[in-house]
Amino acid sequence: MADTPASGGNIAEKLKSYVKTPKGFILAAEIVLSLIILICYAASLYGGYSAVAICEMIFAIVFFVIFMMELDKQIQVVSWVWSDLFRAGIGALIYLITSLICVIGGAGDGARIAGGVSVWGLIAGLLFAYDTYTIYLQIKSSRQHTAASTDDRV
Repeated sequence: MADTPASGGNIAEKLKSYVKTPKGFILAAEIVLSLIILICYAASLYGGYSAVAICEMIFAIVFFVIFMMELDKQIQVVSWVWSDLFRAGIGALIYLITSLICVIGGAGDGARIAGGVSVWGLIAGLLFAYDTYTIYLQIKSSRQHTAASTDDRV
């Protein structure tokens, strides 16, 4: 038993190597920003917007684990790329909308303004939008590589 390597080391190595990839870095940044925004919203007088940060953080963690463990290649019932596109697109819209709402109506609540504007909410919205754009480019390039034949002979 002592000679077999611990499975925790294998997961830690996968984690380190996946975070170094562009997609892994983006997902890790989304998780960290969502946690920071969650803390800001939780400290605010109006904690209702914390549900946005919680949901987006959980979804980012789920996709991070799925892509890190390469479960997307094993579970092919779900189109993971399209699911990730919808997750990132909806996250971008929700973060940008709630950040703008907090900026406009956050007078007198410093934590709410910090969560909504002070770089975190808007940066998270832009990061999710960038993630959506990179996923879109990935889908577009994969469609061009697997284009159907235009040959008239059948």
